Amino acid sequence: MEVAARTAIALLLALAVASGFLCGGAQGRHHSHHTKHTRHNSAHPPSQASGPASSARRHTRPVSPPAPPPSSGGYPTPGTAPEPAPAPTAGGAAAVYDVVKDFGAVGDGVTDDTDAIKTAWDTACQDDGDGVVLARAGYSFLVHTTVFTGPCQGSVTIQLDGTIVAPLDPDKWPANSKRNWLLFYNAHGTTLRGAGLIDGKGQKWWELPCKTHKGQGGSSGHGASCDSPVMLRFFTSNNVTVQGLKVQNSPEFHFRFDSCRGVVVSGLTISSPPQSPNTDGIHVENTQDVLITNTAVSNGDDCVSIGAGTLNVHIENVTCGLGHGISIGSLGKQGTRACVANVTVRNAVIRQSDNGVRIKTWQGGSGSVSSVSFENVRMDAVRNPIIIDQYYCLSRSCENATTAVFVSGVSYAGIRGTYDARSAPIHFGCSDAVPCTNITLSDVELLPASGQRVDDPFCWNVYGNAATPTVPPVACLMDGAPDSYVNSTLKCY
Repeated sequence: MEVAARTAIALLLALAVASGFLCGGAQGRHHSHHTKHTRHNSAHPPSQASGPASSARRHTRPVSPPAPPPSSGGYPTPGTAPEPAPAPTAGGAAAVYDVVKDFGAVGDGVTDDTDAIKTAWDTACQDDGDGVVLARAGYSFLVHTTVFTGPCQGSVTIQLDGTIVAPLDPDKWPANSKRNWLLFYNAHGTTLRGAGLIDGKGQKWWELPCKTHKGQGGSSGHGASCDSPVMLRFFTSNNVTVQGLKVQNSPEFHFRFDSCRGVVVSGLTISSPPQSPNTDGIHVENTQDVLITNTAVSNGDDCVSIGAGTLNVHIENVTCGLGHGISIGSLGKQGTRACVANVTVRNAVIRQSDNGVRIKTWQGGSGSVSSVSFENVRMDAVRNPIIIDQYYCLSRSCENATTAVFVSGVSYAGIRGTYDARSAPIHFGCSDAVPCTNITLSDVELLPASGQRVDDPFCWNVYGNAATPTVPPVACLMDGAPDSYVNSTLKCY
C-alpha cells in the first residue's frame, strides 16, 4: 500500500513539472514572436489604417503551389482568376503580411505606398518559413520603382487582389532608375498571383518625342534619353510563378524574365493599345524551362518574344491580338551570338496581328535556332502568318553579311485560318550565307481574309519539305540540305 502511494505521488509530481515546462515554453515562444513583430513595426508604424492588434499579423493562410503543366484535357478561359488555394498540408501554413493592416499602406492610389509594400516583402523574406504578402481587394497602391531582393528564407507569395499603379509622369522617376519598375532580383521561389490589376500608366512614356511610332519606321528608339521601364522584371530568379493577374499599359515590356530557370506563367490578361511601342507582353531571354499557358495578350508589339540564350519553352493556349504575334528574336544584332532551342507553341490563337509565328534575325550574327515546333495555331486576318526573316532591320542601312544565325529544325503543323492579303501568307527569307534547313510543313491552310486570290509563298535559300498538301502550295522549298551546312558546329545545343 505504501509503495503504491509513493508511486502515485511520484507520478503527480512528474505531471506537474511537465505541465509547468510546457506552459513556460509556450509563453517564451509567444513573447519571442511578439518582440520580432514589434521590431518590424517600430521602423514602419501603421498609418491611419485600423486593424487587429499586432500579434494578429501571423494568422495563417495556405499558399498555393506553382501551376502544374497543362493536361491533355480542356483549358480554363484566359485571364480567369486563379483557383482558391488548396487546404494546407500538415506544417504547410504560411504567415500573412497584410500591407494595409500591418505595414501602414494607405491604398488610395495617391499616397506613396512603396515603403509599406517593400517592407512587407523584406519582412516576409527574412522571416523563417513561407509567407504571403497580402494586398487586399478594394485598395489601389501607388508604388514607385522598387527592387524586391532575395534570396529569402522561405518562399514568398505576393497575393495581389487590389491594384498597383505606377507614377503617371515620367519626370517623377529617378533619372538613374528608368529601366525597371518592379524588379525581382534573386527572388527564388516567388509567386505573384491574385485577381488584381497592375497598371503601368505608360501613356506619357509612349508619347515621348524620342519614341518612333508605327508608321514612322516601325520601331522605337532605345537611346539613353529614351529609356523606358520594363513593368515587371524577374532577374536571376529561379522557380517563379505568375498567375491570374491583369496587367496593362506598360511603358515598355510588360514582363521580362532574364537569366531565370523554372518559370510558370498562367491565367494572365495583358493589354496595352495597338499603337504603344515596344510593349511586348512576355519576353524571355537567357532563361530555361519556361511554361506559358492560358494567357491573353493584346498589345503594340510581340505577344511573346523569345530572346537569345533561351532553352525549353512551352507556350500553350495563348491568345494574341493586334500586336506582332509570337516571335523568336530578334537575334544576332551587331554580330552577336544567339542560341535558342526546344521551343513549342501549341493551341494558340493569333488575331489581326502584323505577324503570326515569326523567327527574326539580323545579318552578321552567329549561333542557332533549332528544334522549334508550331502546332495547331489559328490565324485570324494576320498579315504574315508564317515568317522567317533573316534580314531583319530597323533602318534602310543594313547590309548583307557572310555570317548569320543558323535556323534549322522548324516545323509548322495545323496552322489554319486567314491572312491579310497585303502580304504572302508564308515567307521564308533565309540568309544567303547560311540557309535555313529542315523546315517542314503539314496540315497548313491559309486563305485570304477578303477576296478570292491565294498568294504564293515566298522562299529564299530554304531547305525542307511539305509532308502534306498545303494551302497555298509550298513548292519553293528546296529538297535536302546543302552539304556545306550539315555541320553540328553551327548549332549551339
